[in-house]
Amino acid sequence: MRVLFTCLSQSWGGMEMYALTTVKQLLKHNIETELVCFPGSRLHQEAVKENIANYTFSFKSYFHPVAIRRLSSLIKKNSYDVIECGGSKDLWLVVPALKLSGSTAPLFLSKQMASFIIKKDLMHRWIYNRVTKAFAISNMIMKNLEETTPLTKDKIVLLQNAIDTTKFDPAKVDRTKVRKEFSISDDDLLIGMIARFSPGKGHEEFLSAVNQISERHSNVKFMIVGEASRGEESYAQKIKAIAGELNILDKIIFTGFRNDTPEILAALDIFIFPSHDEAFGIALAEALSMGKPSVCSNFAGVLDIAVDDETSYLFEKGNGDDLACKIEKLIGSKETRERFSVAARKRAVEMFDLENFTEKLIYHFKQSR
Repeated sequence: MRVLFTCLSQSWGGMEMYALTTVKQLLKHNIETELVCFPGSRLHQEAVKENIANYTFSFKSYFHPVAIRRLSSLIKKNSYDVIECGGSKDLWLVVPALKLSGSTAPLFLSKQMASFIIKKDLMHRWIYNRVTKAFAISNMIMKNLEETTPLTKDKIVLLQNAIDTTKFDPAKVDRTKVRKEFSISDDDLLIGMIARFSPGKGHEEFLSAVNQISERHSNVKFMIVGEASRGEESYAQKIKAIAGELNILDKIIFTGFRNDTPEILAALDIFIFPSHDEAFGIALAEALSMGKPSVCSNFAGVLDIAVDDETSYLFEKGNGDDLACKIEKLIGSKETRERFSVAARKRAVEMFDLENFTEKLIYHFKQSR
C-alpha cells in the first residue's frame, strides 16, 4: 500500500501533530507514506527532521490551477493506493488533482476541527462526493460533519485521536525531575495546565481559580505550560498581565514551551483542562494516560475523554468559581485523587491507545481498496 497524506496548514497544533503522528505510525507499520505540506511550516520542518518523504505546496486559495496540475502529476506518477487529507481545505487541491489525474484512489478526510459554515452548495457537493470516508475525532465532530457538509452518515466514521500510552506511562516516567527543577517539595500539591496561549483555552478561569485557592492553601503550587502560537503573543502577555493584577504572578510557574510532556505530567498532582471548545483534547488524553486526576470543562470533545466523578470532575465552562470549587474537592480528598488516577489510566489505555488507532486506520484503508 502506498499512501499520500496532505496537511497544508501553516500552524502547529493538534491537526498538524495528528498528521505527523499518523505518517510516522504508517511508516512504522511498513506502509510507504509520503506527506504534502506547506513550505517552511513547522510540519514541514518536523518532517525533514524525521526523514519523511515530503512535497511542499504553497496552497492558500481554494482554486490554484498550477498547484492542482502539479499534484495531479505527482499522483499519476506515484500511483498512490490511498490519499488522506488532514484538513478540509486540502480537498480543494486534492479532489481536482484526482479528477485531472484520473486516479480512483480512495480519499479520506480527517476532521479535527468543527466548522460553522454550511457547505452544501453545488461546489461543496462536488468536492465532498469524492470523499470515501471522513474520520471524526469526536462525537461532536461527527455531528458537525452531518450538519455542515453533504456527507451522509454512512460516510462518517468515529476515529478518535490517540496517544502513545507506552510513552505516557506513569510507571516509566520520573516524577521528581521537573519537581526538582522548579523546587517543588514532596509535601506540595502541584496543579497545572498544558495549552498554547490562545483565546478559549481557559487561562482566565485558571487564574481565577489560582487566586481563590492560593489564599486558602499554602502547600499548593501552580504551573502553566505552553507558548503563544504565531500571531497570538499579545494574548500571552495579557494573561501574564492579569496574573500581575491579581498579585499571583509569584504563585504560578510559567514554563514556556516544553518538549518533556510526560515528565511535566508526572510532576503534577492535579491536571486542569479548562478549554472552552475543544474538538478532542490530546493533552487531556495524555494526562489520563499518566494517571492524573483532572478537572475539565464540561463541553464538546472533553466529554469523549473525561468521565465525571470517575476520571475527573467536570466544571461549568468559563466559570472560574466552579473550577476553583472542583479543584478544592480534589485537594481535600487524597482518596478521590487516587481513585481518579486508576480509572484515568485504565480509560486511556482502553480508549486512546495509538497502536489501536493505527490498526483501525489501516483497516479502513484496506477495506476501501
